[in-house]
Amino acid sequence: MFIETPKAAVSKSQTETFEFLSDLANFEQLMPENIDKFEVLNENRFLFALKGMPEIVLERKTETPHSQIVLGAASEKLPFTLTADIADLQDHKSEVTLSFSGEFNAMMAMMIKNPITNFINTLATNLAKI
Repeated sequence: MFIETPKAAVSKSQTETFEFLSDLANFEQLMPENIDKFEVLNENRFLFALKGMPEIVLERKTETPHSQIVLGAASEKLPFTLTADIADLQDHKSEVTLSFSGEFNAMMAMMIKNPITNFINTLATNLAKI
């Protein structure tokens, strides 16, 4: 399953946006209003839970300075990645595309597609506000 957000325009340079997303504690500012729990576990991992949903631990998998950060599920039960692709627009402006990619059976994919789409769209919308 692959889901991608529309590009979010950010009023920060590509480098500033990359540095913002590299500090995983900043993801708390991007979370939806129905966040129930957010905790930074270490410099490469954070945990979050939305109301009525199980806790999810995301960890930094890879990063390409100033252009891409890939986070992935720390659990092998639900293998997925959340990728932020950061493009430079001009001085103090950049754009970010978030994409979600995971291997799920058809039933699971059907159940989680809408909530995941809403979740990453909220992250992108809130990113445009930073």
